[in-house]
Amino acid sequence: MPMQISGKVVAITGAARGIGAQTARELARRGARISLIGLEPEELEAVAVELGNGHAWFEADVTDPDSVEAAMKATVDQLGGIDVVIANAGLAPFGTVNQHDPKAFTKTVDVNLNGVFHTVRAAMPQLIERRGYALVVSSLSAFTPVGGMAAYTASKAGAEALAGALSSEVAHHGVAVGSAHPSWIDTDLVRDASEDLPAFTEMRRRLPWPMRATTSVDECARAFADGVQRRARRIYVPRSIMLMHWLRNLPTSRLMGRLMLPTTRRLMPQLEQQVAELGRSFSSRNQRLQRGDGERPHS
Repeated sequence: MPMQISGKVVAITGAARGIGAQTARELARRGARISLIGLEPEELEAVAVELGNGHAWFEADVTDPDSVEAAMKATVDQLGGIDVVIANAGLAPFGTVNQHDPKAFTKTVDVNLNGVFHTVRAAMPQLIERRGYALVVSSLSAFTPVGGMAAYTASKAGAEALAGALSSEVAHHGVAVGSAHPSWIDTDLVRDASEDLPAFTEMRRRLPWPMRATTSVDECARAFADGVQRRARRIYVPRSIMLMHWLRNLPTSRLMGRLMLPTTRRLMPQLEQQVAELGRSFSSRNQRLQRGDGERPHS
C-alpha cells in the first residue's frame, strides 16, 4: 500500500552530499521530516539549515553499531520516531583483485555491507512499531559486475541479498523492505573516479546499453522518493536498469566475456597502472578520510 509521506520521519545515512542529500531535499519537499546522518558535521548542518525547521542532523559512523544506535535514538527523541530508514552510506575504491589493497577492500565491505546491517538493525524497532519501510541502497553493480570494481560489486551484491533476507524476516510485522539499484549517478564518487582513472572512464563508455547510462542526482533522488512512497521492493535508476536485473547472468556470461575481451585486455592493465601511479585505493577525498584527516563522503 502506498505511503503518505507528509509528516513521516525519514532517517538517511550518508546524507551530507550526493544522493543522500538530494533525496533528503526531495522527501522534505514532499512533507517528510528528515534525520540526516553521516560523518561530515559541517555539510550535514548545512543541509539541515537548507531544509528548514522540523529536520535534524546527527554525526555517526555506520561501521560503529553504537554510533548508529545513538543517532537513531537521537532521531526518535528529537523527531518523535522513525517511519523510514534509507541505508545509503557508501564507498567505492579503485583497483583489481590482483592489486587491491586488502585494507581498502575490507573497509569497503565494512561501510557498504556491515554499515547497512547496523543501520537497519538500529532502526528496526521503530519500523516494526510504525509498520515502516527500509530502503537499502545497492547498485546496478550488484548484478552486473564490472572489472576494477570488485570490492564495490561484492559489497553491493551483499547489500541486495541482505535486503532480500530482511524482507522475508519482517513482512509479518507490516514492515516493507526494498533495494535501490542506481547505475552511474553524477556524484562525487563517479566524478572522482573519472578524473583519477582515464581507463575507468573509457571502460564505462564501452559498456553495452543500459549499463553505461549516467543519471543526474536530481533524477535519482526523485526515483528514490517515488520508491519510498510506493514502499517499493526494487528501485531502478534509470528504469531501463530493470532489464539488466532480468538478464543478471548476462554480464558474466561467456558471450559477454568474449565481446568485452578486446576492451578488458587493453584497459585492465591500464587501470592497474593508473591505480599504482595514484598510490592510493580511494579518491583523494576518501583517502584523507580513511587516514582520519576529515569526514567520509557518502554516495
